[in-house]
Amino acid sequence: MNLDIARTRMAATFDTTVNDLPDVILSNIISAVSDVRSRNSAALVCRKWCHLERTTRSALTLRGNLRDLFMVPTCFPSISHLDLSFLSPWGHPLTSASNPALIAHLLRHAFPSVISLTLYARNPSTIELIAPQWPNLEHVKLVRWHQRPQIAAAGDELKILLAECAQLSSLDLSAFYCWTDDVPPALEAYPSVASKLTRLNLLNPSISDGFKSDEIKAISKACPNLREFRAACMFDPRYIGGDPEDEGFTQDDARINVATLIEVFSGLPQLEELALDVCNNVRESGPALEVLNSKCPKLKSLKLGQFHGISMPIESKLDGVALCQGLESLSIRNVADLNDMGLIAIARGCCRLAKFEVHGCKKITMKGMRTLASLLRRTLVDVKISCCKNLGAATSLRALEPIQDRIERLHIDCIWDCNEEFDDYLDGLEGGFDLNGEHTAKRIRRDYDGISTASKKYEYPCDLNLDVNGNGYENFNGYGERTWDRLQYLSLWIAVGQLLTPLASAGLENCPNLEEIRIKVEGDCRELSKPSEREFGLSILLNLNYPKLSKMHLDCGDTIGYAHTAPSGQMDLSLWERFYLIGIGHLNLTELDYWPPQDRDVNQRSLSLPAAGLLKGCIGLRKLFIHGTAHEHFMGFFLHIRELRDVQLREDYYPAPENDMSTEMRADSCSRFEAALNERQIPD
Repeated sequence: MNLDIARTRMAATFDTTVNDLPDVILSNIISAVSDVRSRNSAALVCRKWCHLERTTRSALTLRGNLRDLFMVPTCFPSISHLDLSFLSPWGHPLTSASNPALIAHLLRHAFPSVISLTLYARNPSTIELIAPQWPNLEHVKLVRWHQRPQIAAAGDELKILLAECAQLSSLDLSAFYCWTDDVPPALEAYPSVASKLTRLNLLNPSISDGFKSDEIKAISKACPNLREFRAACMFDPRYIGGDPEDEGFTQDDARINVATLIEVFSGLPQLEELALDVCNNVRESGPALEVLNSKCPKLKSLKLGQFHGISMPIESKLDGVALCQGLESLSIRNVADLNDMGLIAIARGCCRLAKFEVHGCKKITMKGMRTLASLLRRTLVDVKISCCKNLGAATSLRALEPIQDRIERLHIDCIWDCNEEFDDYLDGLEGGFDLNGEHTAKRIRRDYDGISTASKKYEYPCDLNLDVNGNGYENFNGYGERTWDRLQYLSLWIAVGQLLTPLASAGLENCPNLEEIRIKVEGDCRELSKPSEREFGLSILLNLNYPKLSKMHLDCGDTIGYAHTAPSGQMDLSLWERFYLIGIGHLNLTELDYWPPQDRDVNQRSLSLPAAGLLKGCIGLRKLFIHGTAHEHFMGFFLHIRELRDVQLREDYYPAPENDMSTEMRADSCSRFEAALNERQIPD
């Protein structure tokens, strides 16, 4: 009898499933899933799960064709973040549809709860059409890669938006092709809306000469409650900034002083994120950055470009940006006078840094970078090292050894170091720059944890010097095998003509959790002869321990060459594309973003026949985005990729061509291809 009861209870226990959970709990579980594909899979379990998934999804990107928007889904009533910038054909305005007013009405009916909107606004009529549909918008990001249209007065486009969206608190123009004098008039015309803004992103690569000092003052005055402010600045209206010289300074100085910077900082007491990318030198900026710490106590993220004197410590005294102790993210670019001791001072003062980017700082070396990594071992997980002449690929990786078991995101330049640099490094340690020496250690210890006492003992999380005989690696010159346990994202810059094959010997042979890699190739291949090797080296990724690698960004957009017949002894762009894409079909990629190389003389960025054939070999691809143009019959190759379900051509570079070439994909061509793609049976 007791045995039967036990069996009955056991059977009842086994019959309990996740569906027996209350709907509220199950709804919370599904809403916590962020991966889109996982949510789509959950929606296929049963009708109940489908309903819960649809009603809890908060973000959606529409990728349908303009002519099919009458089929817009109406089962997502809780969508609060809507992205309309990737509608097909890409870059075509919503007003080009047959009945734009009806489409706008359908969008509002399908997504009544939208408070965050991303919109491709090729012309003012698109903003006029969409903005009134959601008057309670709090965040808007405008996107436009095409030329700014002719409008009656500066700022008229933005005035339309501000007039319709009185609750706006965040405005992102970082990818919106406009002029600097479009912004201040619009903000001044609607002061009540401007005063509510807490985030304003004007860090736009299309604005080559930056915002002038009077424009920055007008913006900060109109928006006193900003917590995040990003802008490219140019404080000399008579001069457009040039590239830094060998020492890191531009030819002219910015016409700005410490008092002006302090005035700007004082007007933004709620600031949490600040980005100032200046075209000319801002010298002796340390005192202004010290005031920044007191005037903006909530500052968490700081990005500075062309600011000099940001950290010039004298003995153990911290100064400049090192006093901004609340920073969690710091990016510095072209700081000509920053040396190793300044870098160490930043690590001592900004002890909460989780993200650190350094670009074009030519005086820092592996010693300083390694010490920074040691001091920030507990917090630092995101590092970018670029254009620092003493930090190539191998030296950068050596410098980051103290955090190689913790770092999650990494960018380095593929400048393949020679072993002589490591010999120089060892000589430097013997020459008196002993980072664990008694005198230096005392200076580094001071104020590290907020206690100003040189007698307090501090044990470094790892040895700051490199123990040649007992460093735990097989061979100093042979690069013993190292594991980057938590690295999930890797970004590489490499010069045109260079190979990827030395990547393993540089120290990145073992990344068991790497999911995404971005490779940017840059340079003028018209100055190069035919490469001695047949391929760039993507096949090397198969031989490395990257078992989870599934996403790739291969950016050859800044590779310049001959689109048509090349001179004798050189290769045209189609052959260069073949050089870079050989081996890509062997990788187990599911997502690929590809930027074809360009010929600036004929303004052409187009996918070639060899490239289309090699991309066709990526049999596991589900998403393919080509950032350029392509012939229609080349796109037909991709219909043979069985798993492929999302393809788009995007001309997202400045300025995008106004009219498609007769031999390239046009709106009708895109529609035909997408129809053929959607008619196929998807295996899963």
